[in-house]
Amino acid sequence: MAEEARNADTPAEEPAKDDVAEEKAAMPAPEESKALVVVEDAFLTRVATDKTTSLIRAWEESEKAKAENRAARRLANVTSWENSKVAQMEAELKKIHEQLEMKKAAQAEKLRNSAAAARRAAEEKRAAAVAMRGEEVIRAEEAAARYRATGQAPAKLFGLGRFRRG
Repeated sequence: MAEEARNADTPAEEPAKDDVAEEKAAMPAPEESKALVVVEDAFLTRVATDKTTSLIRAWEESEKAKAENRAARRLANVTSWENSKVAQMEAELKKIHEQLEMKKAAQAEKLRNSAAAARRAAEEKRAAAVAMRGEEVIRAEEAAARYRATGQAPAKLFGLGRFRRG
């Protein structure tokens, strides 16, 4: 039995020896652990740097978006201001055109009235000239009748003064 116990102990000791060997393998040597710490620190540093870079990139994109939105808003305000000024100027131009049309119509009316007044004055002058002609013809006929009645010749004939018989 003692042999059996030894035989039994031996296989039990072997797995124990294997466990210890595995533990030793799991626990790296001090030089290896330093290398792992350095690698781990480098990895953590890279992760922290990547995180910071990512945050900076997100902040940059956010600021760019804000700047773009502000610029778009300003451009919209400028466009709106321009459109209102253009509309205001067009309204003023339309008002000036209407005033000019009214002045043009008033001046045209004045000219038509002046032309009508000139026509009336011309008609009056024509009527006066016709009336004067009629009066002069009547006077000439009356004078001719008097000269015939008296047998005298007119004092002026064709602007020559007295008619002299020769």
